Amino acid sequence: MSGNTFGQLFCVTSFGESHGPAIGCVVDGCPPGLAITSEEIQKDLDRRKPGTSRYVTQRRESDSVEILSGVFEGQTTGTPIALLIRNEDQRSKDYKNIAASFRPGHADWTYLKKYGIRDYRGGGRSSARETAVRVAAGAIARKWLKNRYGVLIRGYLSQLGAISIALVDWEEVDKNPFFCPDSAKVDTLEKFMDSLRKSGDSVGARVTVVAENVPPGWGEPVYGRLDADLAYALMGINAVKGVEIGAGFASVSQSGTEHNDEMSPQGFLSNNAGGILGGISTGQDIVASIAIKPTSSIRLPRRSVNLAGEAVMIETHGRHDPCVGIRATPIAEAMVAIVLMDHALRHRAQNADVMSPAPDIPASPGNH
Repeated sequence: MSGNTFGQLFCVTSFGESHGPAIGCVVDGCPPGLAITSEEIQKDLDRRKPGTSRYVTQRRESDSVEILSGVFEGQTTGTPIALLIRNEDQRSKDYKNIAASFRPGHADWTYLKKYGIRDYRGGGRSSARETAVRVAAGAIARKWLKNRYGVLIRGYLSQLGAISIALVDWEEVDKNPFFCPDSAKVDTLEKFMDSLRKSGDSVGARVTVVAENVPPGWGEPVYGRLDADLAYALMGINAVKGVEIGAGFASVSQSGTEHNDEMSPQGFLSNNAGGILGGISTGQDIVASIAIKPTSSIRLPRRSVNLAGEAVMIETHGRHDPCVGIRATPIAEAMVAIVLMDHALRHRAQNADVMSPAPDIPASPGNH
């Protein structure tokens, strides 16, 4: 299976399946001298891991990360960093009933059609379990970006089903199980999820990530656009069906006078571009949002077919998130961090000694 490596200079190669012995990744291209510990990486993993509230899957995984190489005496050495997370709470028997049939909305049929064999235990390689290693790799990128450039990457749940959520207070995001930035909305979200869980159905979500203090100049026009690479990375997260940069699809109904981010000596007057123009960062906040589809694994009967091509009814039992978007915020943050670090290294390699005659333009407060 190809397609398991991401990035050009900061490269992440992941391996493992949902119900195999372990999942892991190799991070290559991290500069030497970055102080990093497993405890620092663990903080991000703990934000993503299952079983943290009644609103998500009750699979119990500690997601304890082991650093196998690339770090010596607490610092990166410049050599490949191998990270391992052992699976501890597999219940493969929950999937025996779907071994000979295909779950609607899942990759069961496409995997078998492509490879002629599939690991039906929890979706195997297509499981969102794999995203844990992306979060681990992203923790390394996040720290390097903050230390080197002061880049701050934060995300939040901006919509759950039909419930829209405004960015009210960043401090609230990690105080509730939804990554919700508005404490006044938490009770509504809890009641909605309790009702959804009882119904056996699922729902989608929207997650927004904001990267602050990104220097201008990162990204390459045409085939190395920063926004294109962000969209590629974010679209590669399980269950993501749409990506927006800045105003995104809202720009369809905007006029040019509304959408164009005017400039003044005091700074940009808006940020509809989401911090990227011509594929290159502007120095404004980079704002990206993802649309996450409803969880495909639901216990309600759904029509499908089996290996013989016969009509069957599928009911998916076991431990599943009624909304996979609830745990997606740390994953989206990690993918943004990996892309930004890759582009930071690419920019440094080609343009570190460029002296631009363009004037500095301060960032606007941004549109989040």
